[in-house]
Amino acid sequence: QVQLVESGGGLVQAGESLRLSCEASGPTRQTYTTGWFRQAPGKGQEFVAALSGSGRRTLYADTVEGRFAISRDNAKNTVYLQMNSLKPEDTGHYYCGATAVSGLTDSARSPQRYPCWGQGTQVTVSS
Repeated sequence: QVQLVESGGGLVQAGESLRLSCEASGPTRQTYTTGWFRQAPGKGQEFVAALSGSGRRTLYADTVEGRFAISRDNAKNTVYLQMNSLKPEDTGHYYCGATAVSGLTDSARSPQRYPCWGQGTQVTVSS
């Protein structure tokens, strides 16, 4: 089973940018559909973005569309989440999940789609 490690979180001010990374190790011969989710204190897990294994298809939550961009570098087994124009409501613990099941449909918005998860990285946006 693939292992995932997130990095790149931190404390920034509103309007600034961060780039999160999700590095996969283990059986990475397959390219995985990867999703980013976040969880704010006292709230449930929220879908942020997803990317097909090929990197050609993306899905975004309405709340981040136009501000965030998901991409992958398969040579580095890494999926990135570029977050621009950050807002205080983007604050949360960000997790990436991966699945070997190909295809990117609306089901990718559900955490149940992903059997593999990293430990997450904290993003805090101050106003």
